Amino acid sequence: MDLQALTIGQLAASAAVNVETVRYYQRRGLLSEPKRPAGGIRRYTSSDLARLRYIRRAQTMGFSLDEIVGLLELNGRRACEQTKRLTENKLLDVRKRLGELRKLERQLSQLVASCGEASVGAFCPTLELLEHAGTEPLPRSRGQHVRS
Repeated sequence: MDLQALTIGQLAASAAVNVETVRYYQRRGLLSEPKRPAGGIRRYTSSDLARLRYIRRAQTMGFSLDEIVGLLELNGRRACEQTKRLTENKLLDVRKRLGELRKLERQLSQLVASCGEASVGAFCPTLELLEHAGTEPLPRSRGQHVRS
C-alpha cells in the first residue's frame, strides 16, 4: 500500500480506527482534511497516518482530545516543561482513579460475599444497596441484611 496515497478507509484501517473517528478528529481540528481533486477522492499521506497514531496513543495514555490538541501544538525548548506538567497532572488523575477503583473493588467484594451468604428468601444485598444508594452503608454483616 502506497503511504502517500491512502484513502480515508485505508488510513482508518492502518491506524485501527473507524472512518467516522477520522472524520470526527477532522471536525475537532486534530487532523487535517486533504483537498479533494476534481473528480477524485481525498488522499492521505504517511504524515497523516503518523498524526492519527499519535492521537490514538495519547488517548490510550488517558489524555483527552482537548489535551491532545495542546500536545500537538507544543514545540520548542519549553515543550518538555509543558508536557511534563501535563503528564504529571495526568499521573495524579490516574492515581486518584486507581484509589477509587480499589475502593470500588473492596465494596464489590463485600457485596459478592454478602450475596453468597444471604439466606434463602432474604433480600439481595446488592439490590438493596442500589435501591437505597446513599441512605445506608454497604452491608457488613453476613447474611443478616434486612430490608427496611
